[in-house]
Amino acid sequence: MSVQVAAPAVELKELSGPMEKGCEAGAVPHPSPGAPCSGAEREAATAAERPPPGAVKVPQASAMKRSDPHHPQHRHRDGGVGVGGAADGGAAAEALVSPDGTVSEAPRTVKKIQFADQKQEFNKRPTKIGRRSLSRSISQSSTDSYSSAASYTDSSDDETSPRDKQQKNSKGSSDFCVKNIKQAEFGRREIEIAEQEMPALMALRKRAQGEKPLAGAKIVGCTHITAQTAVLMETLGALGAQCRWAACNIYSTLNEVAAALAESGFPVFAWKGESEDDFWWCIDRCVNVEGWQPNMILDDGGDLTHWIYKKYPNMFKKIKGIVEESVTGVHRLYQLSKAGKLCVPAMNVNDSVTKQKFDNLYCCRESILDGLKRTTDMMFGGKQVVVCGYGEVGKGCCAALKAMGSIVYVTEIDPICALQACMDGFRLVKLNEVIRQVDIVITCTGNKNVVTREHLDRMKNSCIVCNMGHSNTEIDVASLRTPELTWERVRSQVDHVIWPDGKRIVLLAEGRLLNLSCSTVPTFVLSITATTQALALIELYNAPEGRYKQDVYLLPKKMDEYVASLHLPTFDAHLTELTDEQAKYLGLNKNGPFKPNYYRY
Repeated sequence: MSVQVAAPAVELKELSGPMEKGCEAGAVPHPSPGAPCSGAEREAATAAERPPPGAVKVPQASAMKRSDPHHPQHRHRDGGVGVGGAADGGAAAEALVSPDGTVSEAPRTVKKIQFADQKQEFNKRPTKIGRRSLSRSISQSSTDSYSSAASYTDSSDDETSPRDKQQKNSKGSSDFCVKNIKQAEFGRREIEIAEQEMPALMALRKRAQGEKPLAGAKIVGCTHITAQTAVLMETLGALGAQCRWAACNIYSTLNEVAAALAESGFPVFAWKGESEDDFWWCIDRCVNVEGWQPNMILDDGGDLTHWIYKKYPNMFKKIKGIVEESVTGVHRLYQLSKAGKLCVPAMNVNDSVTKQKFDNLYCCRESILDGLKRTTDMMFGGKQVVVCGYGEVGKGCCAALKAMGSIVYVTEIDPICALQACMDGFRLVKLNEVIRQVDIVITCTGNKNVVTREHLDRMKNSCIVCNMGHSNTEIDVASLRTPELTWERVRSQVDHVIWPDGKRIVLLAEGRLLNLSCSTVPTFVLSITATTQALALIELYNAPEGRYKQDVYLLPKKMDEYVASLHLPTFDAHLTELTDEQAKYLGLNKNGPFKPNYYRY
């Protein structure tokens, strides 16, 4: 495979204002495949109230064009272990203690989840049907956190959709839609905590804001809305950009952080537990606004890009580039490129080294255990686990589970990754071979229908099923929404799906991303990902006309190394410098890049 190196990098101080470049394709492309599944999304449970927790140059270089790659325990109110626990509106048994100390189980009532018959357009929202007001329950209290698993939500507002509220921030602006603007103070504290663990973004903000490399940039974004994303957005603002934002995941939004951003003047449209109808409405409100035309896109999953292509294709005449950070979104971009429908340059930051290794490998190595513990209180020692996929995410999950004493199996389609799994001490199997015996099934592929209804039917009683890939298509959850199966909500993001014979599986986050839906992602890791996104936006926005064609590019190696170097001071780490003689011997520039683009880290 041949690669082409574009023109030399542009120094930050040399960057000029925005240069508009029209979309030459002209044709209205068809929507890309892989859009979110139809049907109304299940409403996420609302967490309970609780006290709040405590001018150097940026290296720039042309990117390299690349071809297309690719039954739980519950806690008593007194802190002990009870025989059941009601949470989130789903019915579960409550522990009853008699005067003589005998513990018995209250009658259990089973409530079936109602599903919409048809997918509804975003502007035809159904009327509210009994939104459940959720108080702090026995089992929910054990899953709360001071981060993305929890939200300082006022339960008195649960019955009203944010779309039906009239809210204004302290400056009188109403250009936002969040759960409760009054939560802004709590969100601001979380953002301040996140800033302490995001050294690269803070350094970029401090060093480059004087030159305003994003002055004139109008960025529309669709990512997870957390305290870490808020630090990214405020950094982009400090660098001169105007931003409008929606959420890429209906469960991962921190309501208090969204409120803090809205209070600071950012038009944010997101809240935890959106329906699918709400999801697309929020994206549309970000894009379709009078007097504001985006010229940059920051996407996570491709939904925002897909919506603009579908509804507002003429906008691409003024958009200078797209930055995408997920496997699913990058796959959609390559499909558009192959079909000749990609109207603007796109930067694939998902396959940058720093994103792959840190956000995927090291992050998932920690967050898989966090998510499973918070939702199930399980013990990992001796449990049999099958991990579907041995890419960077799968490698991280397997390493963590093995270290905790679990027996880990791996499924793979790629013989190279499969051989790596074998060399790392894991048994390579087909899912059908172990599906009856495993205690946990984890998907990490980015594919669809990895776990099918046939697999789900054959699972043992109380098997835990979850997804660590990006999309909610890996587990065939739609096949479980049938009359003969009963859904029982036992905790926030935890459902028991019960078969007619009494067998049940434990489904986490309805098949969506486990760590962002049910727990947290380490802030330091997100600092790395967010910094790559910021630098990619700066590169595309300031690139001379003609440097990037209407295609998909990798983040320049020089930028990858710069992102890593910004994080080294956190560890009091000291890089060795090449001598002139050594640099000449290796044929390298003393300042990098130090590895060729084909190097495998």
